[in-house]
Amino acid sequence: MKQIGFTLIELMITVAIIGILSAIAYPSYQNSVRQSWRSNAASCLIELAQAMERRYTATSSYTGAVPTSGCNTAEMATRYTIGFTSTPTATTFALQAAPTGPQAGDDCGTFTINQMGQRGVTGAATGNTAGTCWRR
Repeated sequence: MKQIGFTLIELMITVAIIGILSAIAYPSYQNSVRQSWRSNAASCLIELAQAMERRYTATSSYTGAVPTSGCNTAEMATRYTIGFTSTPTATTFALQAAPTGPQAGDDCGTFTINQMGQRGVTGAATGNTAGTCWRR
């Protein structure tokens, strides 16, 4: 009589393979999610900088600007704090996106952009520059 089913060894090998694949796939997935949110934050800063430039074109001053954007969603707020680094003057502004919550350990740190369009990062891990972080 032939028995149908799996042996314990076959089952354990299958569980081990699934465990190894999960150990590889999950960190890769989390890294992809972090990169996606990083890209969203950079896009938000560019959008807000463009809004600041439109304001300057209309009023010849950045003073009193309160940038608003479709980027400032509740989900984005759990991952990045977006705002000015200091109060805008008539001729200057600087915006930043500081990682918080699940994004706090991001290798690129805080993104910045100013009225001249200069993009930067502060608090980035060794080897990460503004050029590499803004491109990701």
